[in-house]
Amino acid sequence: MTEPTLLPLLRGRKISLDDALKSDLNVLVQLKWRDELVEFCRFLHKNLSEIAEVVSRHLGISKSDLEIAEFKEWRHGTFNTCVPVQIKGHPSLPRRVMIRFPQPFKVGETFNPGNVDEKLRCEAATYIWLRKNCPTIPIPRLLAMGFPGMQSFTTLENVSFWNRLIWYCQRLWLGQELSPYVSHRRRNLPGVGYLIIEYVEKGSMLSETWPEQSDDPKRRENLFRGLSQTLLSLAKIPLPKIGSWTINDSGIIALTNRPLSLLLHEFESHEIPTNIPRDLTYYSIEPWVLDMLACQDSRMRQQPNAIHSDSDGCTQLGALTALRGLLMNLVDRRARGGPFVLSLTDLHASNIFVDSDWNITCIIDLEFACVLPIQMVTVPHWLNNRGIDQITDSHFEEYKILYDEFVAAMEYEEDRQQLVSAQGDTLHSQRLRKSWETGSFWYSHALTSVNAFPALFDVHIAPRFGGVLSFAADQLLSKFWSDDAMGFITEKIEDQERYNARIREIFAKASQKSGTASTVEGDVPEKDEPNHDHAPSVAE
Repeated sequence: MTEPTLLPLLRGRKISLDDALKSDLNVLVQLKWRDELVEFCRFLHKNLSEIAEVVSRHLGISKSDLEIAEFKEWRHGTFNTCVPVQIKGHPSLPRRVMIRFPQPFKVGETFNPGNVDEKLRCEAATYIWLRKNCPTIPIPRLLAMGFPGMQSFTTLENVSFWNRLIWYCQRLWLGQELSPYVSHRRRNLPGVGYLIIEYVEKGSMLSETWPEQSDDPKRRENLFRGLSQTLLSLAKIPLPKIGSWTINDSGIIALTNRPLSLLLHEFESHEIPTNIPRDLTYYSIEPWVLDMLACQDSRMRQQPNAIHSDSDGCTQLGALTALRGLLMNLVDRRARGGPFVLSLTDLHASNIFVDSDWNITCIIDLEFACVLPIQMVTVPHWLNNRGIDQITDSHFEEYKILYDEFVAAMEYEEDRQQLVSAQGDTLHSQRLRKSWETGSFWYSHALTSVNAFPALFDVHIAPRFGGVLSFAADQLLSKFWSDDAMGFITEKIEDQERYNARIREIFAKASQKSGTASTVEGDVPEKDEPNHDHAPSVAE
């Protein structure tokens, strides 16, 4: 039997025709990303001299004192391409730094121009705010940043005495809001944005040991206490509204950007409009919740394969209708105006560095940290090595045990820090227990997941209000999504059929092109660049 044709996706993954047709994501978009990443890496590799010039300028050293890593050592994450740079002969600087370039196609830059700039400004501002306000949270040093359009900043200690003097004068005029970075224009890489961050030398990614060692109670205890310390540090600083920190061209940090969670750039990278302006912030919970659900409405309308069948359409639209109706039941109205706190929404196991005993040594990738209602800041969902929509049946009790263990670690830290519940206030551990008891834990994840909300509603939320829904109940609920929900579902099924035809056509052409080969590698032939030994061919 002939093996199925496989087409390449990002990060070494491949997809078959059957899996492409079943996917809830737009595979037509994803199939383009790999070639775009190759071209992006080729552009960076072609401009290694420019990159070296940028790093040397920001660090105040000669280009001869740094060495850019070979392409095989570059790292390609979900949203960034990271290039390690070794620093020689400068004890005051880190031994290595990482220059991180957002991948434009993965943040939806073409679909929503300015997303690269937004991502960089929010991430840089978060690093700066955390360093100042939560110094006990271990994060790398942000050494410099550059935004598309030549605007860049260098940390104060790496600029000349004259520039430091100008900065101090500006601070006297502008006040404490001015970040400790000097603004200047650069000459290199005009259309590219980047951050230069200290390379994490201490510890290793938790994801490297978590699957095999997560059953070690002592290691889990160390990890949970460390994470609890981080959450409590953030919870101690109430903020006035829901949004994201950002930095302007003068270097002033302000909470004026939309709450940039992963979901927004994920949708926009799939060419789904979120209809949330970058300058929109929220002073109460309800408008933000409704806008998150409206993003899912937009996905239903714009993604060609959003609805696979009549039953799938009724399930999804019914869940969206019910999630709106349950807003007042699962969100505490007494806390509608806050407290709001900074939340590390991308705190997964690959962004946490630990030592051999799982004491946290560093937390990285702050790109989607945003200020959210504290009642939405909850326990990580990956504690039992499963996706949020996979915590069902026997895995539910497995996760509940770990959830309780995490909350116990939080209670230990609250007691150790002598935190008490003041009048009108609640300890964070109490919020976590209440979140589980009321089901708002699942509601919070349903709001911010890309496509898991129907499963979370059916399995974890609906049973709290009368049991598992039948197809007839889903169909009834879905009718309240719009005045012609059934007609909409019919149109979307037709969209799905056209989408399926396009997918089949792509796989058929790939199969014909590959001849007798069973797998289409999709590699881009190597192209030697002037003065470089290893021009990138495959960016995985």
